[in-house]
Amino acid sequence: MLTLSQISKSYSGRTLFQEASLQINRGDRIGLVGPNGAGKSTLLSVILGTEPPDSGSVAWERGANYGFLPQESAQVGEETVLHLACAVTPALAEANRILATAPEGSEEQHAALEVFSDEDGWRIEARAKQILKGLAFRETDFDRPAKTLSGGWIMRAHLARLLVHEPDLLLLDEPTNHLDLECLGWFQEHLRMYRGAIMVISHDREFLNRLVDSVVELSRSRLNRYKGNYDSYLVQREARVEQQMAAFKNQQREIASLQAFADRFRAKASKAAQAQSKLKQIERMDRIEAPEAPERVVGQFKFPQPQRSGQRAITLKKVDHAYGSLVVYEGLDFEAERGQRTVLVGPNGAGKSTLLKLLAGVLPTQSGSLELGHQVRVGYFSQHRQEMLRANATVLENAMENAPTGVSEQMARSLCGAFLFRGDDVFKPVSVLSGGEKTRLGLVKLLLDPPNLLLMDEPTTHLDMSSIDALIGALKQYEGTLLFISHDVHFIRSIADTVLHISAGKLTPYAGNYDYYLDKTKATSARAALTAGEGLSDHRAGTVVKPAKPASQAPDAPAPGPGMREVREARKREQAERAAKAKLQREREKALADAEAEVTKLEAQQREITTALEGSEAYENSSLALKLNRDLMNIQRAIAEATARWDLLAEQSQPEEPVVA
Repeated sequence: MLTLSQISKSYSGRTLFQEASLQINRGDRIGLVGPNGAGKSTLLSVILGTEPPDSGSVAWERGANYGFLPQESAQVGEETVLHLACAVTPALAEANRILATAPEGSEEQHAALEVFSDEDGWRIEARAKQILKGLAFRETDFDRPAKTLSGGWIMRAHLARLLVHEPDLLLLDEPTNHLDLECLGWFQEHLRMYRGAIMVISHDREFLNRLVDSVVELSRSRLNRYKGNYDSYLVQREARVEQQMAAFKNQQREIASLQAFADRFRAKASKAAQAQSKLKQIERMDRIEAPEAPERVVGQFKFPQPQRSGQRAITLKKVDHAYGSLVVYEGLDFEAERGQRTVLVGPNGAGKSTLLKLLAGVLPTQSGSLELGHQVRVGYFSQHRQEMLRANATVLENAMENAPTGVSEQMARSLCGAFLFRGDDVFKPVSVLSGGEKTRLGLVKLLLDPPNLLLMDEPTTHLDMSSIDALIGALKQYEGTLLFISHDVHFIRSIADTVLHISAGKLTPYAGNYDYYLDKTKATSARAALTAGEGLSDHRAGTVVKPAKPASQAPDAPAPGPGMREVREARKREQAERAAKAKLQREREKALADAEAEVTKLEAQQREITTALEGSEAYENSSLALKLNRDLMNIQRAIAEATARWDLLAEQSQPEEPVVA
């Protein structure tokens, strides 16, 4: 279906591909892997035709088409979520126009009907709705303008468009970044049944293991293909590296022997011809490159451990929290003990991030109390943590800034290397780092001076596999208490020893790892498990409540038919429930609009302060510059809090119980 032949591509003197070749056939499931900066996204651009190769060719089978999901952002116009997901082709749009205007029974109408049938127009809307529900959209979102969604939900809508369109080749660049754990299982199963070919870039090991049947590694400007899933690729790559190292050492020994002969006898007349022959033999050799050095693993060295805390690390008692009329928790009781490693799971908008923020003190308790245990020091890791970095300082200076006594520069550089700041990278100023690099640096700072209660919200989102493995190695050494949220199943399985399910303000603990949780919820997939356990616990009383027994199972239960009065009362109750739901929805939409307006207002104020700081008056007046800097810090803090409120309200506007297609 697609053939890349001897393609080469360079940027600023750096070669990304050198005579690389690859063939993609129908039905292939390919994982594209390689270190950061190797050129994986550029390879996709060459396939898409947005970047021409310097040499070589890209050949498509006639009639084959493709769909592409970029890593970060995709454009939206005025279309609704449903229209975006319907993936209406130009031909189908024209057929729709003709059907709306052409006379009944005309040739134009018959031709349009034929196009409509060829484009599968009869089923496209139903399929779009089914896929949107699988990605956790609710029916009331279908007619919502797509541009009003947050960035992550816009990417989900574009993902739905690709799945509806079903191109012959699906090209996905980090598609799981925008999915939470509840959608990931559904998405994996959908892709497993997908009829076309798939090439995906992903740092989610579990996702690749479940999906791909071959792995293409981009390394040293070459494309190397391995059969099997990601774990199989790791085994094969290790064997290949060992073979390459053995061949490299053998060749180096041969070269050394030939060179020694030439050096010894080149000045001797009787041996000069032989010596020259040995040198030419060296020149004619096809040199074998030494394999890349194995990646550094955090487990190879120790780093500081936090002070031991009391047995009870943190306790919430009778805590209420709401955003306006939107109640998240009511009478919440929660306790974490020293040494627990707990993952928080649950439906989208259930309040997982809110619970972490309450525990971290980022959100104040509106009623009830938060109690820290003896000698507990809390650390909260979120995307906003990167704002704590000094922009004008280097990576190494930031890492060492708050490091405790006993942490050497070499230890800091070793940990920086584990998170891909290698060699002179540690001397880069933070101001030139990408968002993902700042996230990695935030982790380095955290691990060099770890708190004994660590709260982490999606710590793997901007990390590649090497960095995820480094983080896993560090957290396995960590001796404190850990609560975290993640959609990376490999990370969860490696770290969590207990699971806390959150749904509708209720907490259900599982005293075992993630697989124990899946088994106990009797779920066939990760996503189904997330919505299991509804009504199993009363978080206010802290007791387990058995689900009510269906009336049909109760022995000797009478089943009288309802009279007219009962029917009227049932209708009144239904009308009252609908009215209450409609009122709640209006309140939610107003709260969301107010939160968005607040963020917009604060960002405008931030731009005004930044402009003033860059002006000549601030340079000439140090007291004014100091005041503006204080104002800027306050406004950044306010933006972080307002954005957190907006995020939760946006999450809460999604369905409480996802519908599995």
